[in-house]
Amino acid sequence: METAVNYFAVFGGLDIKIDMTKPLRTLIIRHILSEYYEIQEYIGKLTKNSAPFHKVLTGIALGDRRTNSAFKRADIDYEEGIKAVYDLEELEVIRTETSMDHLTKSFEENDVADKLLFTTPFLRFWFAFVSPLYRGIKREEYNECIERFNNYQAEFMGLIFEQLCHEYIKVIFKDDEIEEIGRYWDEDKNELDILAETTSGRVIIGSCRYTNSKMKKTEISRLKDLCEKLEIVPDYVILFSKKGFTNELKSEKGESLKLYTAKSLKALLNK
Repeated sequence: METAVNYFAVFGGLDIKIDMTKPLRTLIIRHILSEYYEIQEYIGKLTKNSAPFHKVLTGIALGDRRTNSAFKRADIDYEEGIKAVYDLEELEVIRTETSMDHLTKSFEENDVADKLLFTTPFLRFWFAFVSPLYRGIKREEYNECIERFNNYQAEFMGLIFEQLCHEYIKVIFKDDEIEEIGRYWDEDKNELDILAETTSGRVIIGSCRYTNSKMKKTEISRLKDLCEKLEIVPDYVILFSKKGFTNELKSEKGESLKLYTAKSLKALLNK
């Protein structure tokens, strides 16, 4: 399932068949870089070949996804940037994500910038690793693109893993359905990967880690401190870890603490 997550993070939303027995690098070259002109034509139509749109999308792709940060990376002013965001939402290229501060004490006090999400993983991959390096790719010089992807791969995959975990939580809570789910962040750098509420009013918080080390018990302590600060009283804590959990953390597992790995996401394939 870890392999499936990695491949989905690159090719999700691109209408092609992928042979997951082949290395990811090989498939990126075969299906994306070697097909640059055909895909670029499709992307151009989708984004109306707008230079401001492309700047904003590149700014979003590898930044912290906040509107202000994206505009700064794109080197455009706020007015032009926010107009581009509205237009790109109309074109269904991106969508806006707002911090779920209404479930915390920070409601109406958390004047934090919204974040932006691509509607498909492939579009994010394109504007992170292909579009900014188009000159070399046109010359069939792919090393810079692959090297950049290798350098940012863990960070890049992490967001996709979070999004899949959000979808999996909707599967877990079938009896008491998820009313809303998202993330929390503020200007004090407090963040929650998962913040959700069920139809009955139960609150869920959690963390997602797509790293090559097991999650430790200290993550529970960190979340507890954060909940106290934000005045959240969670009914469930849900932890997702690519490489699993230490025995110390596993011993804490119970009705209110649920632990899942990348393998758990296999259930999404049957949706």
